Amino acid sequence: MRARNLFVDLTATVIALLIALMAAATALDNGLMSDERFLLSTAVTIPAIVLLWWRRKWPVHVALLMLIPAAVTDMAGGAALIAVFGVTVHRPLRVALWVAAAHLVAPIPFTIIYPDPDLQLVGATTVAFALFAVAIAWGVTVRSRRELIASLRDRAARAEAEAAQRADLLRGLERERIAREMHDVLAHRISLISLHAGALEIRRDLSRDQVAEAGTTIRASAHQAMEELREILGVLRTSDDEALRPRQDLDDLDELVEEARRAGTPVDLDNRLTEPETLPAAVTRTAFRLVQEGLTNARKHAPGTEVTVHLDRTEQGELHVWLRNPLPPAPVTPTLPGSRSGLVGLAERVSLAGGRLEHGPRRTVGGCPEDGLGFHLEAWLPWRT
Repeated sequence: MRARNLFVDLTATVIALLIALMAAATALDNGLMSDERFLLSTAVTIPAIVLLWWRRKWPVHVALLMLIPAAVTDMAGGAALIAVFGVTVHRPLRVALWVAAAHLVAPIPFTIIYPDPDLQLVGATTVAFALFAVAIAWGVTVRSRRELIASLRDRAARAEAEAAQRADLLRGLERERIAREMHDVLAHRISLISLHAGALEIRRDLSRDQVAEAGTTIRASAHQAMEELREILGVLRTSDDEALRPRQDLDDLDELVEEARRAGTPVDLDNRLTEPETLPAAVTRTAFRLVQEGLTNARKHAPGTEVTVHLDRTEQGELHVWLRNPLPPAPVTPTLPGSRSGLVGLAERVSLAGGRLEHGPRRTVGGCPEDGLGFHLEAWLPWRT
């Protein structure tokens, strides 16, 4: 930018100097300028040309100071035009018009005292008016172009800032999604491992076969947890989001229930879905996670209690998933620390699928009366999305 400004300043200086020399040569050839007038004109024109170097910082001041040489010689006409052009570029148009009007009026006494025989007062004023009109029009064009470029740069900067904010937001959402997937998958597996490991620690009277069976279950659960964790972490290495989502859905529901039963949690499964294959993939995954979270929470907070799992299609055309287990007679301290985000993440997952979720202690769930107080987890998911 500095190099460009330097080039423009040099060009303006050369143009103003050439116009001054042409005006002096014409006046001397026609005998319209004496030596004394030439020296006076040169004395006021040279400082006026030098003054152009400060027209960017003080455009109005420079243009007003230019009225002095413009009033005593026509050699400063080029410098005056450039000064008015600078005012138009850097200041509002009304200011430039006032400055140009002052420059049109200032040379009138000089023109009357030293008339040009080839150009009367009206003609000289008309020529000056036309020149200043061209300078102002050119200045308006340059100013408009600069404002447009500045506006485009500002819009580009805002767009980049908004894009950065969106990227940060998407990264945060992706982290939350990965954390939610890890919680849904690992909490279930680790609770199974903890349950069987606790049994080995407490039950000293277990037979070799029972110990071997518990060890096999622990090893299988750990292996499955590692496989599912590896699948989730693949999100960090690829953009194919759908391909990396865990493939557990309602087709794996029987296996999930059987795992819970082997871990010592009685499960009464009532699956009344006749056409589960017509459900959207996102809904089946959400329903599976709902049952998985419910069984995990029951195993942690109410071990040994029976969990009722009910799946059906409502008259409104929704997938109804309902889990309930009796509350334990006394508070249970979980063997594993809870993240306190399971139900929060589950509510978000259900909401993203277009459904609604309810959970908490209740005596009656979904219109089905139950004896005693129990914890229920219930969701309604759209059959079509």
